[in-house]
Amino acid sequence: MALIIPSDYTDFLDVLETQIAIKKLKDHFQTALSKELNLIRVSSPLFVLPETGMNDNLNGVEKAVNFNVPFLGKDAEIVQSLAKWKRMALKKYGIEAGRGLYTDMNAIRKDEELDNLHSLYVDQWDWELVINKEERNTETLDKVVKKIYSVFKDTEKFAVSMYPQIKAILPEEIYFVTSQELLDMYPDLTPKEREYKLVKEKGAIFLSKIGKVLSNGEKHDGRSPDYDDWELNGDIIFYNPVLDDAIELSSMGIRVDEESLDKQLTIAGCDDRREMDYHKMLLNGELPYTIGGGIGQSRICMYYLRKAHIGEVQVGIWPEDMVEKCNAAGIKLL
Repeated sequence: MALIIPSDYTDFLDVLETQIAIKKLKDHFQTALSKELNLIRVSSPLFVLPETGMNDNLNGVEKAVNFNVPFLGKDAEIVQSLAKWKRMALKKYGIEAGRGLYTDMNAIRKDEELDNLHSLYVDQWDWELVINKEERNTETLDKVVKKIYSVFKDTEKFAVSMYPQIKAILPEEIYFVTSQELLDMYPDLTPKEREYKLVKEKGAIFLSKIGKVLSNGEKHDGRSPDYDDWELNGDIIFYNPVLDDAIELSSMGIRVDEESLDKQLTIAGCDDRREMDYHKMLLNGELPYTIGGGIGQSRICMYYLRKAHIGEVQVGIWPEDMVEKCNAAGIKLL
């Protein structure tokens, strides 16, 4: 996605008011999320050792930022997400089915292509909920998605109550669609064009079954083979009226069990990971069965406050020409 400059963009909050609004929105959302999903807040790592296998490989091509730890004589990696660490934490803390945890995840993704939605810095709530093995199904996934969507709806009401300039636009219900169904609807469009076409019509969608190869021989999008089950995952995507575009606010899913991990590692050509500590524990059935995901903190603030650029709600480093274009359009990057 290239930089989008909306025509006649008007920001109804100045920089200081924006900072105050960010704090209020984040506090409200995480409180509602923890109550709806029965989550407790925990501390989490900023970096991990790569040989543990606990870092998130995302699409399999992004390189984690690393640094040398002198007393160990080896490198550590800045986390790219906490999808795997959370599952280990649930086991360590002895959290039973029906309860879970969430945490603030901060990451650096140095290879990101910068635009209105993407920066070098990622801040999200990473959450994980323990389930029973028999709950590893579409019904469980859909039920949790609906609960999370109710938190989005509740936060929208909160935002409108604070700032009447914001108009409520989320539909009553989120629309469920699989990646194959979306391809069948719009076979001549690219994956991102398909998302845009449907989400502009529906307002909010949950796009599921991401990572597997579709009938056209391609994937809708990449997913690491060792955290989400490709049959039981998906993205929550809203229509963004400011940019006239789709905005993904959450990636989530039921996590792999022994069988799906074994299958997906082979499909992805990642059998070498079987020797890592995390993967050995999973294949041996030593970790709890879970559903989890990440929800972008800056992105929800950008969405609710009707901002045109993620740099209006988080401090970052941007290309000089991007800064100049944004300044000319009244987009105030922090």
